[in-house]
Amino acid sequence: MTVAQAATLTALADGALRLCELSKRLGIAASTLTRNITRLEDRGFLSRVGDPDDNRAQRVALTEAGRRAAAEVGHQEFEFARSVLECLPSGSVTSTLESINQLLAAVRRATEHCCPGAYDHLMSEMPACTNGGCDE
Repeated sequence: MTVAQAATLTALADGALRLCELSKRLGIAASTLTRNITRLEDRGFLSRVGDPDDNRAQRVALTEAGRRAAAEVGHQEFEFARSVLECLPSGSVTSTLESINQLLAAVRRATEHCCPGAYDHLMSEMPACTNGGCDE
């Protein structure tokens, strides 16, 4: 599975979206999204459903297999982040995470004009740091 396909599954975890909404959220061209959607449909991860607000439009939704794949992607992302944090020198995790938070705030400000809402969506998938997790 490509990074773009994994991001597509993650973006649909909260519910079905129109292709134009999904394209904007992911910050990719419609043609690229269409190829990803086709590949994910072929694997049984997505289906097209009617749009309750517009009978002429369709939305893309995760199938049960797609929900399982999205959950697995989330698990892999969490484990990767954990492995990265474990490589940091002892005593530096908290200061490193504070710096990352500052960097992410800058990314949010810089990208809001091109991909409104994409940052918030992507960050909603990030687990919160707790004493049992990221804090030292």
